[in-house]
Amino acid sequence: MTSAFLTPREEQNLRLLRAKDAMDRDFDQPLDVPALARIAVMSPTHFTRSFRATFGETPHRYLQRRRIERAMALLRKPEAQVTDVAGQVGFESLGTFSRTFRTIVGVSPTEYRANSRPLEVPRCFVKAWTRPVVLDKRPESSRP
Repeated sequence: MTSAFLTPREEQNLRLLRAKDAMDRDFDQPLDVPALARIAVMSPTHFTRSFRATFGETPHRYLQRRRIERAMALLRKPEAQVTDVAGQVGFESLGTFSRTFRTIVGVSPTEYRANSRPLEVPRCFVKAWTRPVVLDKRPESSRP
């Protein structure tokens, strides 16, 4: 869709979504507001204000939450070391990782790992998700 058909608000939302997608995809990379604002083609201040108005949280908080969500998944594995997980999800400091984890989750990463276990998906769900889908390419009128 070209920008000639979009309202200014829709155009801004698309640019914000590009930055949000970059955070979702590259959460483990060093990302800061100026870099994300460049992706959205906005000034850092306007980007932060617009992001918060659109998504309900600042870009920094969103990125922290995404990193902690990924860390929670990694910590469910018994062999996961907290220090390694912190680095894998983009934190350079173990202290910052632990403090942020506790703020968002309510317990330390070590406590979370000790009290969690790998998620087990019921077999019926796995079968349903992996079942091949046959697409019926006949026109609607010729189907039984």
